[in-house]
Amino acid sequence: MMKLASEVIQALAGKTLATAESCTGGMIGQLLTGISGASTVYKGGIISYTNEVKQKVLGVDGEMLANIGPVSAPVAQAMAVGARRALNTDAAVSVTGLAGPGGDDFGNPVGTVFVGFDSAAKHEVKEFHFTGDRESVRRQAAEAALKLVLENIQ
Repeated sequence: MMKLASEVIQALAGKTLATAESCTGGMIGQLLTGISGASTVYKGGIISYTNEVKQKVLGVDGEMLANIGPVSAPVAQAMAVGARRALNTDAAVSVTGLAGPGGDDFGNPVGTVFVGFDSAAKHEVKEFHFTGDRESVRRQAAEAALKLVLENIQ
């Protein structure tokens, strides 16, 4: 995945990126900062593992969290928007999902992940259903987030 992270850093030349991570717990930021030169494009990330942080730091609507749950497309989009605003970047990527061991109260099974992207020009959310153990789901989610940045940053 380091090759993918390096491609993201190169593609971002002249632009800045923020991350908002829930189930990946900072993995995307770790991958990006493992690349020399990342500081020129990657401003930082917010690990919003709880609904409280999603709401208070990223500005995700509390009613949305209560009614549809944190593992949803609208929350992923709101997280990306909030990270972009909070860190004043050109673009942001977000990840929210269930790495396991159990599903949630909204009917989402383990492996359900939403990845959001936000920039002035583009807003996109993708839904994924990954398989494997907790660590595997987290790695697949981080990879999907990096790929979404590459697809949208051009």
